[in-house]
Amino acid sequence: MDVSRETLEGLKTYEALIEKWNSKINLVSKGQDIWTRHILDSYQLAASIPEDARSLVDFGSGGGLPAIVLAIYAKAHQPELSFTLIESDHRKSAFLRTCIRELGLNGQVITERVESANPVASDVITARATASLSQLLEWTSIHGHRGSRAIFPKGERYQFEIDEAEEKWAFQCEKRSSSTNTSARILIITDLKMKSEADAVQ
Repeated sequence: MDVSRETLEGLKTYEALIEKWNSKINLVSKGQDIWTRHILDSYQLAASIPEDARSLVDFGSGGGLPAIVLAIYAKAHQPELSFTLIESDHRKSAFLRTCIRELGLNGQVITERVESANPVASDVITARATASLSQLLEWTSIHGHRGSRAIFPKGERYQFEIDEAEEKWAFQCEKRSSSTNTSARILIITDLKMKSEADAVQ
């Protein structure tokens, strides 16, 4: 992984925070390789964030994957990019706020369900292992805007999720390879509309 020393130190500090808190609240499954399975898997999403993006919202942030990892990257490379992490669990929200404070990140945590939080009109939307693509697009329609880009890593059933989502939604979808899982894809979603709205335009 090609990262600056500042970014690498931030990622290692974050890894240590996960290990410290994981015994009290279940942030990641015990016994997993945090670095490869979670941190590197999240870090690869940074390459898909537009350079001119100013705001990013992460749905169901949990232990901060990918949002905290991306915020660590942005601190060195895109310092103007602000992060909003939406997480309904109060204990996980406390962990996320600790990460933001101790790592000096440009972020805030909203402790609410995604569908109940006030719309944030974010440039970039992320979520990892949170919900089906159909559900993520529903939330994206609330918290994004016309020019938003959604970045969703998905496992080997990604095409099934795309097909299912296309029953209700019209969107552009770029499928990028994952560097940590050859059968997975990173879905880049743009130009999101409800299918009924898209059909009315034609």
